Formats: sequence, structure tokens, C-alpha cells
Amino acid sequence: MENKKVAHIKTGDTVYILSGGEGKTGDKGKKGKVLKVLSDKGMVLVEGVNMSVKHKKPRGRYQQGGIIHQESPISASKAMVVCPKCGERTRVGKQKLDDGHKVRVCKKCNEFIDNV
Repeated sequence: MENKKVAHIKTGDTVYILSGGEGKTGDKGKKGKVLKVLSDKGMVLVEGVNMSVKHKKPRGRYQQGGIIHQESPISASKAMVVCPKCGERTRVGKQKLDDGHKVRVCKKCNEFIDNV
């Protein structure tokens, strides 16, 4: 399996979901916060997106079992970063400052998103 890297999305970013069906069960058009980036698999875990059901059996005397709803990872190519300044979904560019630091830049409004 090839090594995929996720460079345009970081943990804590707000992302827009580009695909995944429409209607009740689909996630297309949803916005959510990135909980975790799985860069080795090229996937991201987004809050409230791609929910799956897990049946958990109680282990031990005091642990409770039941049905748990949890997020499953989606491909990073299906998520697009939402700019915190202009509020639109955008591609992310990188820019090098005079002092040598790299920053992520919104391609629509040319504002800094954060440091790389």
C-alpha cells in the first residue's frame, strides 16, 4: 500500500464534506471539526460525520454495555477546509514569510489560516 499524506487538513480545522450521499443519511454538505488526522491512511475523523453504530458488551462488573454511536474516518480528499476569516470553503496554499516561518493561506481571501 502506498504512503498517503494529508497536508492540507490539521486537527481542529473546520471542514466541509464534498461527497457522501444526500438526504437523511448522507453527509454531503455538512460542516464539522476535525477530531483526528490519520495521515498514514490519508483519512480524517470529523465530528458528527460518517456515524457508525457499535454494539458494546459490558466487560467487568461496573462497565455498562449498549449501543454506541461513533464517528468513522473518511478520506481526506472528500473534505475541504473552511476559512475561519471569510467563512467559505477554500483550497489551502502555503506561503513563506520573511522570518522563515511557513503559514497556510486561504486561496480566496489571501488571509493566514495558521502556522505550518
